[in-house]
Amino acid sequence: MAGLSSPFGGSDTGDLYDGYDEFVPEHIPEPGSNLDGHRLLTGDEHVAFHRLTRDLFEERGVYDMTFNYNLARLNLDTRHESAGFRYAEDSDDSAVLWAEFTPTTAFCPQSHTLIIGAFRAWNGLSDRHEYDLVRVRLSEMHHQHETINERLEGLEAEFLETGSVAPPSDADGEPVGDDGLGSDQSPF
Repeated sequence: MAGLSSPFGGSDTGDLYDGYDEFVPEHIPEPGSNLDGHRLLTGDEHVAFHRLTRDLFEERGVYDMTFNYNLARLNLDTRHESAGFRYAEDSDDSAVLWAEFTPTTAFCPQSHTLIIGAFRAWNGLSDRHEYDLVRVRLSEMHHQHETINERLEGLEAEFLETGSVAPPSDADGEPVGDDGLGSDQSPF
């Protein structure tokens, strides 16, 4: 994706980012309650899934416009050590992965769009990983986590029923209904 200037920095110095091949626990969020009771991915497992996440997000254009980068890079940004994704395999079904997103602030206005984009990237390209379903949730620290997580539960139900992550469309292929963003603004 073409770069956009950002007041939060545009240089790509290595000192600000961990590598995609590194697992640095102090530079990623603590697992939240959405992951309680599930098998947390750490070390090489976390790194492997997160590297795949980078590729899927790149393909689907899941970009954080505030920081001008692929959303997967947030996990590597040492300026935001408590933000990003954590992953865990479901305790009852190893074919289900939980992904919890912690934004940089409790009032992050992009959280809704970014997390729906992440859901669509992981589940719309599920042939690229070993999971039948990636359940995505927003951390409790966000002020609208309950509403957004309810919407994600609805998207999961639609995906499990239809096998599609695309918003509903009319006979001409135009989006219909409300994805929580307005039919003309459905992300990714």
